[in-house]
Amino acid sequence: MHEMSLAEGIRDIVQDQARAHGFTRVTVLRLEIGRFAGVEKPALEFAFDVVMRGSPAEGARLEMIDLPGRALCYDCRMTVEIADRFDPCPLCGGGRLLPAGGDEMRIKDMEVA
Repeated sequence: MHEMSLAEGIRDIVQDQARAHGFTRVTVLRLEIGRFAGVEKPALEFAFDVVMRGSPAEGARLEMIDLPGRALCYDCRMTVEIADRFDPCPLCGGGRLLPAGGDEMRIKDMEVA
């Protein structure tokens, strides 16, 4: 379950930011997760609750924001949103697509006290 290591990485970032900015508690943490990031959200929620114990984010609400998959179409030369890596271009129907986004995961922001 790699979601546990993702939660540990988030905890490390939260602790670093708490030291750097002097806050003691995170009430809400918002994550942006790309469609192709391979993150199982229920597993990440569980891991987040477990890993954050004893950290400034213990008890924080985790909000996950979905980011679309994106690809560059070689046929029409447009960047388009796609639901699946193997979908055709929704504009021209072309099948020559280069994934250009949707595999990222990042902390968007935190509400702190």
